[in-house]
Amino acid sequence: MEYEVVIGLEVHAELATKSKIFCSCTTEFGGEPNTHCCPICTGMPGVLPVLNKKAVEYAIMAGLATNCKIAKYSKQDRKNYFYPDLPKAYQISQYDLPLCYDGYIDIEVNGEKKRIGIKRIHIEEDAGKLLHDQWEEGSLVDFNRCGVPLIEIVTEPDLRSSEETRIFLEKLKAILQYTGVSDCKMQEGSLRVDVNLSVRPKGSKEFGTRTEMKNLNSFRSVVRAIEYEAKRQIEVLESGGVVVQETRRWDEAKGITLSMRTKEEAHDYRYFPEPDLPPIIVDDNWIEEIRKRIPELPDQKKERYIKEYGLPEYDAGVLTSSKAIANYFEECIKYTQNIKAASNWMMGEIMRILNDKGLEPEEIDNIKIKPNQLASLINLVDNKTISNTIAKQVFEEMFETGKDPEVIVKEKGLVQITDRNVILEAVKQAIVNNPKSVEDYKNGKEKAFGFLVGQVMKITKGKANPQLVNEILREELEKI
Repeated sequence: MEYEVVIGLEVHAELATKSKIFCSCTTEFGGEPNTHCCPICTGMPGVLPVLNKKAVEYAIMAGLATNCKIAKYSKQDRKNYFYPDLPKAYQISQYDLPLCYDGYIDIEVNGEKKRIGIKRIHIEEDAGKLLHDQWEEGSLVDFNRCGVPLIEIVTEPDLRSSEETRIFLEKLKAILQYTGVSDCKMQEGSLRVDVNLSVRPKGSKEFGTRTEMKNLNSFRSVVRAIEYEAKRQIEVLESGGVVVQETRRWDEAKGITLSMRTKEEAHDYRYFPEPDLPPIIVDDNWIEEIRKRIPELPDQKKERYIKEYGLPEYDAGVLTSSKAIANYFEECIKYTQNIKAASNWMMGEIMRILNDKGLEPEEIDNIKIKPNQLASLINLVDNKTISNTIAKQVFEEMFETGKDPEVIVKEKGLVQITDRNVILEAVKQAIVNNPKSVEDYKNGKEKAFGFLVGQVMKITKGKANPQLVNEILREELEKI
């Protein structure tokens, strides 16, 4: 039997506010345990929360950027559960009246557009964090994260594969970063993903029993967890078993999901309206004022790159997939007119270095090569000071030292050779040293010509002008 995977997501994004959602404690990441908290965020008796207006604005902005409707009237609710990192024994969240609802994000999968529904976006507070004793004698609780404002973005069950899920999450992450709603640093827990997954026979309209995988903190983990869990559920059904509705944990090291607890339903949390907070009233003027502050979003920027810069759709898509990458590119082309070369270097060498160093696109500012330096390197190639081959050597040196390309070229004597007489001598030497290749070329083997070009470049240590090498070599070979 063929099966279809059905996936819905719950994405938690920490909002970029300076203070927490109900108190004035800092939201700054890190710090010694239990130093970024106060009686309010640790749930001491008798304290009262005050809602952070900026958190509401960020949530509305996220909703508008994902085509959601904004509720004119919403409220906050208490979600009751007992867990060591939740000192109040309840979380202030939103239940039946979320701030944003009925939105969507369009993604492109295999050249086709697909619309993924956003069921709701609501605000809530984060819980603390358990630190497990390395000697396994117990666990400690750090309340620094308690009360950090979150939005939870809940999708419709519209995703059908790990690849679709990855593409959707990358698009969502870019939107949140472009708007400034969240920095989405997954390594710091600013973006976390819960995956609800079920399988059903292909063609069936009924949903299967779903499991939830909690707190996945990298897109790689999301993809691997989906692929494993789908396979596991299919094997359970094929063997005549029944899939149990439960919460499962992803074990990154073992590459498997493990059962944590049977899944709670909404009534298990005993939701009721938060008595210490008034309802959230949003008027049209406030919504429009926030809408005007939304910057150019990834899809709009992509279209502009195609129209304004004449870039291919693929290039434009890669360059706009991350706000940091787009910013770097736009800064680079302020200093060079060769926009396509800038695009090629960004998608080639820059992306390679980020990947090799295990850096996220958002960490591009951490590399030593600055946008204006990359532009200078491109200009050195364009004005024929150095060849493309030498440029790649210079690029590596720039990455290691942070030096300007002009300085490296001067220090290492890498200026391109354009003197015809010097190149002619190198060509003659290559011809004398490689009679077999010369004979092959004369017999119609074009590959031999490429080999001879390589020999000339080797003799000139890569500094000869490639066009002149090609031209002079052909002239000399014709004389033979």
